Amino acid sequence: MEKLLKQSIGIDCAKDDFVASFGKYYENSEVKITATQTIKNDSQGFKKLEAFVRKNAEKQTPLFMVMEATGVYHEKLASYLYDKGYQVSVVLPQRAKAFMKTLKTKTVTDKESSKGLTVMGLEKKLDLWKKPDEIFNTLKQLTREREQVQKSLAQIKNQMHAEKTGAWPNSRSIQRMQFLQKIYNNQIKEIEKDIHAIIKSNPDLEERINHLITIPGIGLLTAVTVVAETNGFNMISNKKQLVSYAGYDVVEKTSGTSVRGKTHISHKGNRHIRKAMHMPALTAIRHTDHNKMLFIRLVSKHGIKMKGVVAVQRKLLILIYALWKKQENYDKSKVQPQKIEQPIMTALNELDHVRSLESVDSMQR
Repeated sequence: MEKLLKQSIGIDCAKDDFVASFGKYYENSEVKITATQTIKNDSQGFKKLEAFVRKNAEKQTPLFMVMEATGVYHEKLASYLYDKGYQVSVVLPQRAKAFMKTLKTKTVTDKESSKGLTVMGLEKKLDLWKKPDEIFNTLKQLTREREQVQKSLAQIKNQMHAEKTGAWPNSRSIQRMQFLQKIYNNQIKEIEKDIHAIIKSNPDLEERINHLITIPGIGLLTAVTVVAETNGFNMISNKKQLVSYAGYDVVEKTSGTSVRGKTHISHKGNRHIRKAMHMPALTAIRHTDHNKMLFIRLVSKHGIKMKGVVAVQRKLLILIYALWKKQENYDKSKVQPQKIEQPIMTALNELDHVRSLESVDSMQR
């Protein structure tokens, strides 16, 4: 009989239950799915999953739990398994979907998805999931709540503007909108107060955050958002991984001599980080020479302003990561100046465009 090398349980989570499939990988590269079971997604169901493991798994062979990041439905189970000492991997939906396309199955059901995750755990070397630190998880919840309230505030401001400038404005409607605007502003203040209180309660975190806000353009809320979304960079081992996690990695599509697609960032990463880095990048372009030069050089090369802005966002994010790891302040003297190979009038025109971007963004906010 062929030697068993690896075991995997693929878990497809839903709100009320989850489907678990058990699989084995042998020395001759054979993959076998030996059992599948639907279990309630609650504390009792978690214990049934452990019984499912004991019934099917061999103790001496490595076992991996693989699940898809389905909103928040997987979080309790992932935390439970992590605390119990299991090796857990949480994969992004896009990656799971792309792997499923390589399999022979044509149907898409919870059971088949579970089997696909099982095979993925057996054939691929996946990164292990780490349980988020409580303080970073709380900060992430608060920064996302603030982002959502700000979005609602912007919407109500736009509605109120439309109502006021219309031919027949309704004073009662405007009054209700003003009331909502006041509520949203108060909510934002309360959320920011909670964020400051959490940071103050942890001296080590406060010191590290203070290092980050020495970077020109980076404010406290931006620093907190990046740190919270990356769980204090606990799962980031290098800047390339960070760039990919945030969705700043470059995608290129070329084939033979006929296909020459435009390069662009993947956008398949954490959108909250990218959104948080937008305004700091515009500020950095305006007030720091090296970021201004980077922006101008890229715009002169590609003719696309947003490419220059995104490049500065990426640069600032990497700088945040470096200062977090080194636990030191931003040092302007270490920045290498770059030469501008562009006429001064063109450069000034590009800077005027950046200022217009700032004003448009502020109006939208």
